[in-house]
Amino acid sequence: MRKLTYGMNLTLDGYTATPGATGVNDDLGWGVPSDELFQWWLDRELEVELSLYGRGVWEGMSSHWPTADQHPDATPAQVEYARNWRDTPKVVFSSTVREVDWNTRLVTGDAIAEITRLKAEDGGPMAVSGATLAKAAVRAGLVDEYQLVTHPVLGGAGTPFFAALDGRVDLRLVETRTFSGGVVLTRYETKR
Repeated sequence: MRKLTYGMNLTLDGYTATPGATGVNDDLGWGVPSDELFQWWLDRELEVELSLYGRGVWEGMSSHWPTADQHPDATPAQVEYARNWRDTPKVVFSSTVREVDWNTRLVTGDAIAEITRLKAEDGGPMAVSGATLAKAAVRAGLVDEYQLVTHPVLGGAGTPFFAALDGRVDLRLVETRTFSGGVVLTRYETKR
């Protein structure tokens, strides 16, 4: 059985995106990683064998990472991240996206049924990205590990990291780490 992780940058008050100038939850400027934190994200991505994306995160990632290694100011870590991003198999869950590329498969049907099927397969770790898709996986009890990268900023409003649950989920702390700028990583495993 595969392990499923859910990790994102979030504000201290729990938002993965905050309202931008247009009022849409698209401001991520508070979450720009230091070189040290970017390296942590790269190391995490190198461990993932299958990435699961909701529409919003897919659109953001696919608009930047396919060619990010060709930018003249790209760091070695950004070059490696871009290459790994293109090579890693991905599944996008969306009813509005029509076409995907870069080693990606599109699923327009029941996301929870497909994630459950993928978890049951043999293989390495999977990571879910995108708060809406992850919320469904959390509510279905499919997430094995949470990776919260908390930035020292209060967003006030936006897209929350966690969804309302029907019941309690017990967790076990497995790691804490502080990065420059006061960013704190906390990793929790789901107690089963």
